[in-house]
Amino acid sequence: MDAALYLADLEAKPEALAGLADALHGLYAEVPATARRVLFLGMGSSRYAAGVAALRLRSAGIDAVAEYASAAASYPADPETLVVAISASGGSRETLDAVERYRGRSRVVALTNKDGSAVTEGADAVLPMLAGPEDGGVACRTFQHTLALLLGLADHLTGTDTDISGLVRRAAEASADLLDRRGAWLEEAVALLDGPHGVYTVAPAERLSSAQQSALMFREGPRRQADACETGDWAHVDVYLTKTYDYRALFFPGSRYDEQAMDWIRQRGSTVLTVGGDLPGQAASIRYRHDDDADVALLTETLVAELIAATYWRQTIG
Repeated sequence: MDAALYLADLEAKPEALAGLADALHGLYAEVPATARRVLFLGMGSSRYAAGVAALRLRSAGIDAVAEYASAAASYPADPETLVVAISASGGSRETLDAVERYRGRSRVVALTNKDGSAVTEGADAVLPMLAGPEDGGVACRTFQHTLALLLGLADHLTGTDTDISGLVRRAAEASADLLDRRGAWLEEAVALLDGPHGVYTVAPAERLSSAQQSALMFREGPRRQADACETGDWAHVDVYLTKTYDYRALFFPGSRYDEQAMDWIRQRGSTVLTVGGDLPGQAASIRYRHDDDADVALLTETLVAELIAATYWRQTIG
């Protein structure tokens, strides 16, 4: 893992997304168009992204779950189950072990960033992430591309006619905007979240992956304490920390329960940095192009945490 190369990986996001947008047409041709149930298998960032897709499919009436690939058992294998095995490297041990239970008995789609990797063996279809090599050693572009591809897969399975290519292009523009204007917001963001008790990330259920991935970025690179929470659940889980901690949160607005959390935060004098929206009581807000589109936000907003984490990481070695 390398902090400088990680930053370079982040700076390459707009170009990589533009390439993905150009390649999306026809990418799902080999993927079955219907499924009675969908089982996503993955670990870490892969499972975070899958959780969002599974929720979308359930809301459309399709039985879907994002499973820890390390679980000893899940849905039984049968021809009506579509298994989506997600591994950027294509070699995640837990995912390979889990998908082995389904090969030849269920339809299997492999989603990976590495052509010909182990996860593609025996798969009925392969979805390439097309994120390019991540030389910094941290899954950042692959996470973003996984989300985009899973949104496209959800549309494919539900027969929804969404312009996924256009969405990905808008996310590329949003990412470029954050990168181009980081001189105006990054220094303040770094200072606001630099507390003695770590960083806490909060997002609505529909974009919970943003909180989960953001917390992981603080842990993985700079090795800082960080944890993620769903906005509504916050009042049942993280509210207690505001009583005794110097609680500093990276908050992604969009939940009907934003104000419930912010009410406690204001009472306790905690620090909140919002991304993509404004909330009463925030210490600061980071806005960016197209941030009024929830799907663009889903694909873009983790870049804020990634850039802050890159700064902390460089500080630890410099």
